[in-house]
Amino acid sequence: MLGVTFISFLLMVYFGPDKTYELLGKNPTEEQIREVRHELGYDRPFLVRYGDYLRELVTFDLGLSDSNGEPVAAILARTLPVSLALVLPGFVIGNLLGLALGLLAAWYRGKWLDKLVMSASVVGMSISFIVIIIGLQILLCTPYGLNLFPVRGWQVDGPGSYLYYVTVPTLALVLVTLGYNTRFYRAVMAEEIERDHIRTLRAYGASPAEQLFKHVLKNSLVPVLTRIMFSIPFVVISGSLLLESYFGIPGIGLVTFNAITSGDQPILKAVVGLTGILFVVALMINDMLYSLVDPRIARP
Repeated sequence: MLGVTFISFLLMVYFGPDKTYELLGKNPTEEQIREVRHELGYDRPFLVRYGDYLRELVTFDLGLSDSNGEPVAAILARTLPVSLALVLPGFVIGNLLGLALGLLAAWYRGKWLDKLVMSASVVGMSISFIVIIIGLQILLCTPYGLNLFPVRGWQVDGPGSYLYYVTVPTLALVLVTLGYNTRFYRAVMAEEIERDHIRTLRAYGASPAEQLFKHVLKNSLVPVLTRIMFSIPFVVISGSLLLESYFGIPGIGLVTFNAITSGDQPILKAVVGLTGILFVVALMINDMLYSLVDPRIARP
């Protein structure tokens, strides 16, 4: 945790943009420069500034936004639920479909169905996320297509309006992640299917459903959980950043995008630091889940 926060502080704060001349304008005097740098805390020792950064993350006292003066903690508390509501359906559906297709392709490995699924996965992986978003917008959100859903916005006040605004972003997220998920899960399942105990089950006449769901999927849960847990921080931040930017959804991704373009350092510090912490926490939870899906891991 200290390593993650230290690197994020080093990159985003200590080597980040110097706002001194941005505030002072052209031709400042040496005295003005010293005063502004003192007010911004740039003249404090490195370890002191890093300690303040840790205190901000621990206490969630993340300062005020440079853009509008609003507390950063309040901004994150307002936008994070929107981002979770936006990416959660696509994340869940993308992983469930990836597991199903991976199992199907692994069971029929080497046959035309396996080749079809893998070819479609490669095609899906080769298409840019931006191209998928724009294509779905044209197809589903404009008069040039079906014109069924909004191009931009997020005015959710119930289940109906939620489905209205979340459908196209969900489809975009599913399409961009499905190829990667399917190829990974297919590789894991195919390796498990080749193990001796699965061959023994097949020889004793176990049904395909029993082989796949009771044994293959169960014994593959360690890499499956690892992929899912590793994906959570990236999907919440990276996925929502593109989706919210193109669909105009007021979540943490759009706030981060605006902070990048405007140089709003307090927001960037908070997002980078908390994302790093979320990644470490996800790894810790992942390690604890290992012992639940495979009791052998918990043995001394």
